[in-house]
Amino acid sequence: MRLEFETRRFYLGRDYSEAVEACGGIPVHIALIPKPEYIVETVADLDGVLLPGSNTDVDPYYYGEEPHHELGTVIPEKDLTDRLVIEEAERLNLPILAICYGMQALNVVRGGTLIQDIKSQIDRSLKHEQGIPSIRNSHSLKIAENSILSDLPAVKGTGGDIRVNSSHHQALGEVGKDLKAIAWAADGVIECIHDPRVERFVLGVQWHPELSAHIDQLSREIFELFIEKCKSRVGNAFRSATDRI
Repeated sequence: MRLEFETRRFYLGRDYSEAVEACGGIPVHIALIPKPEYIVETVADLDGVLLPGSNTDVDPYYYGEEPHHELGTVIPEKDLTDRLVIEEAERLNLPILAICYGMQALNVVRGGTLIQDIKSQIDRSLKHEQGIPSIRNSHSLKIAENSILSDLPAVKGTGGDIRVNSSHHQALGEVGKDLKAIAWAADGVIECIHDPRVERFVLGVQWHPELSAHIDQLSREIFELFIEKCKSRVGNAFRSATDRI
């Protein structure tokens, strides 16, 4: 979830839960309570973890940098909770879908770095904060061949550019351990990463498929793939338990 300082509310936009439910999952919100015992108990009942976007930035302390002038709001509870959730999901081998800030947080936990502000730190950068309407596909993607994205029907079946929405001012710098970049914007900004290891499903996208899953084929297929991996894990766990009886 997110934390709204003014009202002291935990909250999360409805689009994430609606996209998960529409594709066959049961969404569960995790409050920003950075206590290991709470996270362990909560994640133990899950079949996958979705790391959502946020209107805040990851603390650059976690990737060894001082704050840039254009660094946005940093919320310690968000950083700490996300790190605990990611570490527990890794320990349990849970499927992970990481979106925007979630992908950045994942990359940092894996030892990677971030570009703190695209506009001021990348020459000839595109406009990655598109504003309203947030669901408009505003820039194209270059997708690596023979990748988890290129294998999706929405990509295989297209006769033209793949375009996505965009709402971020930070980007991945050095890619973290056991992660591989598989899609880029025209200015070189990394737009998608995954864990290439066969035994792991970890997918990170820099855009917001939850906003357009109801109208955009690629966005929906990303959620369908995530839910499929979660269900596969459930089936494998059931078979393993049965074998032990």
